[in-house]
Amino acid sequence: MTFGFRSGRLPAEMTSFVGRTAELATVRRLLGRSRLVTLTGPGGVGKTRIALRAAAQVKGDYADGVRLVQLSGLQDAELLPHTVAAAVGLPGSDHRPALDALVEALAEREQLLVLDTCEHLLDAVALLADVLLPAAPRLHILATSRQPLDVPGEHLYAVQPLSVPDPGESGHRPGSSDALALFAQRAGAAVPGFEITDGNREQATALIRRLDGIPLGIELAAVRLRALSLEQLTEHLTDTYDVLEAGRSVPEPRHRTLRTLIGWSHELCTPQERLLWARLSVFAGGFDLAAAEAVCADPELPVANVLPLLISLVDKSVVLRADGPAGPGSGNRYRLLDTIREYGADWLDSLGETATCRSRHVAHYHRLLSHFADRFFTSDQLPLYRAVAPDGDNLRAALGYALQDPGSAGHPASLTAVMWTYWTCSGRLLEAEYWMAKALANGGAAADRIVTLCWRADYCRYRARPTEGLVWVLQARELAEGLGEPRLLAQALRVGGCVRNWLGDHDGAMADFAAAEPLLKQLDRGALVQHHYFKSQTFSLSGGRPQEGLVEAEEALRLCREEPDECWAQGSSSTARTLSLFLLGRYAESAAEARRGLALKGALGDRLGMAATLEMIGCAEACSGRSRRGAGMLGAADSAWQRAGSEPMAGNKTALAMRVRAEGQLVEALGEKEFRLLSAQGRELDEERTLAFATAGTDHPPAIPRRRTPGA
Repeated sequence: MTFGFRSGRLPAEMTSFVGRTAELATVRRLLGRSRLVTLTGPGGVGKTRIALRAAAQVKGDYADGVRLVQLSGLQDAELLPHTVAAAVGLPGSDHRPALDALVEALAEREQLLVLDTCEHLLDAVALLADVLLPAAPRLHILATSRQPLDVPGEHLYAVQPLSVPDPGESGHRPGSSDALALFAQRAGAAVPGFEITDGNREQATALIRRLDGIPLGIELAAVRLRALSLEQLTEHLTDTYDVLEAGRSVPEPRHRTLRTLIGWSHELCTPQERLLWARLSVFAGGFDLAAAEAVCADPELPVANVLPLLISLVDKSVVLRADGPAGPGSGNRYRLLDTIREYGADWLDSLGETATCRSRHVAHYHRLLSHFADRFFTSDQLPLYRAVAPDGDNLRAALGYALQDPGSAGHPASLTAVMWTYWTCSGRLLEAEYWMAKALANGGAAADRIVTLCWRADYCRYRARPTEGLVWVLQARELAEGLGEPRLLAQALRVGGCVRNWLGDHDGAMADFAAAEPLLKQLDRGALVQHHYFKSQTFSLSGGRPQEGLVEAEEALRLCREEPDECWAQGSSSTARTLSLFLLGRYAESAAEARRGLALKGALGDRLGMAATLEMIGCAEACSGRSRRGAGMLGAADSAWQRAGSEPMAGNKTALAMRVRAEGQLVEALGEKEFRLLSAQGRELDEERTLAFATAGTDHPPAIPRRRTPGA
C-alpha cells in the first residue's frame, strides 16, 4: 500500500562527489556554532552540492533530521511558507496561515532546514528565517544563494571554484587539484578510457584554468571530448571565450566567466538544440518527454525531433536526468540547472517566443488536469495522481503564467476548475484557496467559476469554516441558475447541502438535495456517488436519521463497485457508512468498515480522510468494549487531525459529541489515569505506525523507540 508522496528528503547523488574536503569541514564547523549559514557564490560554483553533502554528513546530529526545500521552481514569494511547510511534512490543508503553522511545528523540533537557491526570493527567505529562528530555538538553517540573506546572526561562507594548479605548475597527478580531478572523472565518463597523462596534463591544466575551476564549466567542457580532442577543445574554448566575452560588462568576474562558459556551450549546439534549450526554459522544476513534446514542438521544431534533441542535450550536460520516474510507464524526468535555464529564458525572449511557449505550457497542464478530472472517479484515479504529483512546480508556474497573461496563456479559472484533482489528493487546500481567490478575482468563464467556487466552498468545510463556504457556494448556485447547465447546478446544490449540514441546518441541506434530485439522471457516476454519500452524512449528522443515512451510503458504495480501484469517493462512502453504523449502535461493523475506509484513504494519502476514519475506529472500539484499543486510537486520531491541518471531525458538532461520549465510556472503563496514558501513547505514533496499529487490530499502541539525542 502506498501512503501519499514524500517530500523534503535529501536526494541521492547522481554523480560522484569530488574534493571539497576543507569546504565540507568548514560548513560542518559553522553549523555547529551558527544557526544560520548561507553558502554564497555565482551559479555553477557548487553551492548546492556542498550543501547537500554537508547536510547528509551532519543529519545524525539533529534528532528530527534534515529537510530540503528546493526553491528554484518557486516564483511566487507568497507561497514560500506553503512550500517550506510541505517539505517539513505539514499538511497543505492546515486552517491556519502557513507561517503560523510552521512556527508552531518547528518550535519543538531539532532539525536542519536546507533552503536551496534563495536569490530570486531573497526578501521572502530573509523574512522567513527572521521569524523562524527566534521561535524555534533548536532549528538550524543552511541556505544557498548568490547573495547574502542579510539576516541578523547569518554566517556567510563564500564558495570558491575548485582549486586549479598555479601558473607554471601542471600538477603531477589528476588529484593534485580538485578541478583537475573533476575533469578527469567527467571526461572519463564521457569518453571511456580517457585519462590524464604526462602527454596531455599541460593541456588539461590550461583548460581548467581557462574555466576558472568552476564545476559547471568543467562538466560542460568534459562532454565535448566526444567530438573534439583535448587540444582542439582547449583551442576552441579560448577562441570562443574571447569572442563571447567581448563587449560584455558584468560586475562580477566569475558571473562573467560562467555566462561565457554557458554561451560557449550554447554556440556548440545545433540550431535546433538551441531552440529546444530555449523552449525548455518555461518549465519549473522537472518535466517529462510528453510535456517537452507538447510545449516545445511546432512546425519549426517537429515533435519527432524532440526526443533525439533532448537526448543530445543530456549528452552535452545542458539537460539533466532528474531523480525518479515521471509516473507509471511515462519514462524519465528531466530538468535544467538554474543558470542554464536562465540563459535559455533570455534566448527565448530574444526570439520573441516567451508568450507562445508559456501559452503552450498552460495548455499542456490544463489538458493533463482535465483528463484527470474526467477520470477522477474511476480506477485510473491513483495512477493519474501519481503521474501528476511530481509536477507541482509546473502547475504553480502554469497558474502564474495564466495570471500574468490571461488573454493568450489561458484564463486562470480554467486551470483552477480542473486543478481540484491535484489539490484534493495532495491535501494542499490552503494553497488551493490562494490560487482560487486570485483566479476568481480575474473573472473567467461562468462554468469555470462555478466549479472553482464549489470546490472552494467544500475546502472551507473540510477546514472547519462552513460559514465562509456557504458564501462561495451561494455564488456558485446563482451563476449556475443563470447559466442553465444542469450538471453545474447539481454540483452547486450538492455542495450547498453538505455545507448546510455542517452548519446544522438540516432542513436547508435536505432542500438543496431535493432540488438536485430532478437533475440526477443527467449526472455522471462520480457525481451520483458524491450526492449519495453527502446525503448520507446529512441524514446521520444534522438529521439524526442514521438508518436512512445507511441506505444512502450503501447506494454510494454500490455505485463505487463499478470502479473497484477508485479510492477517494469509495473511501468517503465507506466513512459515511461507518458513521451510520456507529449511530445505529452496530459498533463492531462500524470499526470494520472504518478500517476498510482507512485502507482506501491511505492508498491515496488523503490525510483528512485518514483522520476521520481513525476517529471513527477509536469511537467504535470504545463503545464496543475494547477500551484500551479505543483510547490508543483516539490519541492517534488527535495527531492525525493535526497532520491533516483541521479540527477534529472538521469541527462538526454532532461528530464531536460522539467523541465526548466515547471518551466518557473509556474513562469509566479504564480510569482517568490509564485513559490519558494510552491516549498519549497513541498521540506519539507517526503516520506509518498509526496505520499499522489501526489495521493490526491489537489492543496496545506499538512501542515507540526511544528518541536518540544528538551525538549519542
